[in-house]
Amino acid sequence: MRDQESGPGHPERRLSTREAADLLGVKPDTVYAYVSRGRLSSRRAPGGRGSTFDAQEVEALARRTRREAAGPGGEPSVRTHLTLIDEDRYYFRGVDAVALTARHSYEEVAEWLWTGRLHEGAVFTAPEASVEAARRVADALPEHAGPTERLRVAAVAAAAADPLRFDLSEEAVLATARVLIPTLVAALPPKRHTHRDGDSLAGRLWGRLSGRPAEDAQLHVLDTALGLLADHDLAASTLAVRVAASARAHAYAAVSAGLGVLEGPLHGAAGGLAHRMLLDVLDLGTAGPVIAQELRAGRRIPGLGHRLYAGEDPRARALFALLEEIPEAGPALAAARDIVATAARHAPLHANVDLALAVLTASSGMEASAAETIFAVARTAGWIAHALEEYGERPLRMRPSGHYVGLRPPRPLPG
Repeated sequence: MRDQESGPGHPERRLSTREAADLLGVKPDTVYAYVSRGRLSSRRAPGGRGSTFDAQEVEALARRTRREAAGPGGEPSVRTHLTLIDEDRYYFRGVDAVALTARHSYEEVAEWLWTGRLHEGAVFTAPEASVEAARRVADALPEHAGPTERLRVAAVAAAAADPLRFDLSEEAVLATARVLIPTLVAALPPKRHTHRDGDSLAGRLWGRLSGRPAEDAQLHVLDTALGLLADHDLAASTLAVRVAASARAHAYAAVSAGLGVLEGPLHGAAGGLAHRMLLDVLDLGTAGPVIAQELRAGRRIPGLGHRLYAGEDPRARALFALLEEIPEAGPALAAARDIVATAARHAPLHANVDLALAVLTASSGMEASAAETIFAVARTAGWIAHALEEYGERPLRMRPSGHYVGLRPPRPLPG
């Protein structure tokens, strides 16, 4: 429906809600959200049925949102309400993430990311059918399979066991998320059989990462690490999740896409590399030869520097502060400080969260791959939050055009 209404100058073109939504590439509900935020004005349609919108105003908003999507310098950008990184701090839905994770459990942080509401005492549990399907498939993998491979096949198995997986409504996706995360943890092979009903997710995960019993302070560090890592803007794995959600893949498939990217050596493996480096420093008693070997091999020193922070990664700073209260972490902490001080002679790099995770895993009797597992389980919450956002956008919008630079046709058929 387009209305032509007489104005003082020339006729004004009016668009229906559906036409405005199509022009903006959003759902009709989002058009009304723009009105409530003051980005658009509306007028009741003749007869009082629905609203109409000034076509010129809608077109101007469409141009602005396209410019915003291009990002600074023409880089791809995605509008999000989830995480802001600004001046060496980061925020979940406007709340300081470090302060939030200091007061609330990982499950509560996840609920905040998903809904913008705090669910005090939230505990995620999974039905036995989902856990059994995931364990059976994950246990069939070869012994040398990595943790992310186990998590990925567990997500696929859990999806196959859920006949409602294609329901992309917010309520259904949230129900999936609350089941999927504990299912992923349960699919990991246990190091210790100490799980009790009502245990936090961090408590259950600890028993899959370390054969040692956990003190409350150690569980608190692990739980805080999960919360701090829950989301971090558009990392490569998160972008993969949004692409999958844009194609309307269900939540299990979107998380599987994120796990596939996380397994790359330039993403999820960084914590394991920092763990091994830390053990080398502990064995030698000094960081100098270890740093020298990394630089001689032309490798970047793991656990140092982050392109989004000029100073120290706030996640690392928060975890180091908690680790200082744990006597068992003392030697690994000293080794980490030695690494930072030694590397500073070469370049002014600060510790990032991978080095802090390495201190946690190395001092807790965990394998080098434990950091990747912690990262993957934690980030699943953020991936679900981004999938939920993407389900509210126009389908298939994450579809750039290729810039062909090959030989121009027509070419003769190859002989």
